[in-house]
Amino acid sequence: MKKNPSLRSARRFLLGTLPAALILSACTPDEQSDGKDNAECSHVYAYMPAPGQFINEGYTLATMEEACAWAEDRLRQRLYVSLGAFGGYIVVGFDHAVSNDGGYNLSIRGNAYSGNSEPGIVWVMRDDNGNGLPDDTWYELWGSDADSTSTWRDYTVTYKRPTQAAQPVPWTDNHGQAGTVDYLAAYHRQDSYYPLWAASENLVLTGTRLASHSHDASGNGTLWLNGNLDWGYADNFSSEDLFADPDGLVCNHFRINDARDAGGKPVRLDEIHFVKIQTGVLAQCGWIGEVSTEVIAIRDYNLLKK
Repeated sequence: MKKNPSLRSARRFLLGTLPAALILSACTPDEQSDGKDNAECSHVYAYMPAPGQFINEGYTLATMEEACAWAEDRLRQRLYVSLGAFGGYIVVGFDHAVSNDGGYNLSIRGNAYSGNSEPGIVWVMRDDNGNGLPDDTWYELWGSDADSTSTWRDYTVTYKRPTQAAQPVPWTDNHGQAGTVDYLAAYHRQDSYYPLWAASENLVLTGTRLASHSHDASGNGTLWLNGNLDWGYADNFSSEDLFADPDGLVCNHFRINDARDAGGKPVRLDEIHFVKIQTGVLAQCGWIGEVSTEVIAIRDYNLLKK
């Protein structure tokens, strides 16, 4: 969700362990024809966005397999994939292990610009059991707000599928709060913002919640800004980790060395095989809608910086 009158059109074009059912329906990775490791992620294992204004817009997907294939094709074309509101996620893999050399190892392209960041939490996984599936342990990559008292872990939001078309999506959380992902009829008129391939009438998503840095700078609801965080998040206009890769693609950059376990303890991983990106903020910003992380590319930076 990064729209204002001058940038909306440009944006549209720039633009825990997985449940077994999602793993079994994951897409099959493409084979590399030249025998060389590819810096780009090779395939999508799961794509389950939270409800959002770009979900179901211009496409109809009935299964997780179809959703994976759709997201994989979008990334291949360098088109945005929206993760929707808080908790929405994508899980990708590479055709090789991504090594930890102590520096930046991953680069992720979003569509943030100054004053409009929609930070996504990045998680990594090593294929400990060697079965080629993301069914081992996720480790959160620590960012600048990770130790903040306003950051909540094990935060769960339950979204309820609307019973009629063109309706907001209600949600409740495990902190006793409730709200909606608003329906924006002036801009996005698909029947529902709730992912059609979600199997249940209630979509339950859990992750790390960052405090919202969104505010109405105008005071009358006309100019919403989403504040930037210092470092460590996807789709974030960072002054520290947002820079151009050697091929010119501007990305946020991440270190495997920043991995932490569920208790916040640093974990040493010599390599990782899977990456999950998950919207980290739950916020609704008037006429421009929900905060939603977008991704355009997910890459092994080690292969680009050499």
